[in-house]
Amino acid sequence: MAGMPLEWVGYRDAVRLYHTEQVVYACGSPLYVLRGGTNARTGQVSLVEINSIIATRGTHQIQDRLRPDYVPPLNNATLFRRDACMCMYCGERFPDGQLSCDHVVPVSQGGLNVWTNVVTACRKCNNFKAGRTPEQAGVQLLAVPFRPTYAEYIFLKGRKVLADQMEYLLAHFPRRSPLHARLIGELAGRL
Repeated sequence: MAGMPLEWVGYRDAVRLYHTEQVVYACGSPLYVLRGGTNARTGQVSLVEINSIIATRGTHQIQDRLRPDYVPPLNNATLFRRDACMCMYCGERFPDGQLSCDHVVPVSQGGLNVWTNVVTACRKCNNFKAGRTPEQAGVQLLAVPFRPTYAEYIFLKGRKVLADQMEYLLAHFPRRSPLHARLIGELAGRL
């Protein structure tokens, strides 16, 4: 309700939220109009219009995700999307199946499995680097790995983001975020 992006919900969950009167307001474009039954007494047909962005009543449990020290879960799909499916060593883009997660400081040398120590790498570069740091392997890292904020994580785990949803999410990205800069550049390129 405070305007912070919290989660992707499917249309079924959205209908449930509307029906249980949890939706405080809606914005963005209408996505679906679902037709329900006909009221036998009044003859009215129930309709529910689902918008692309809905604000709901929340609980205090969600506040943990909005804290500045929140660390989103790390997995390959969101890592690859953070790095735009680009190998951070050779600069080539690859399909997900040809990518791997590389620890900048290898686990064998005390590196941790955290956002700020992992990058997307193609299998060839990852195999070449092996259990060495970029300096030890004589390769350069093309971008500094970063931990996404919760709003960025919402974007990273979403599949298909509509223009009005992207505008809403971008408003919650830190202005200095590499992800913010990249997406602004992509949006400008489409115009």
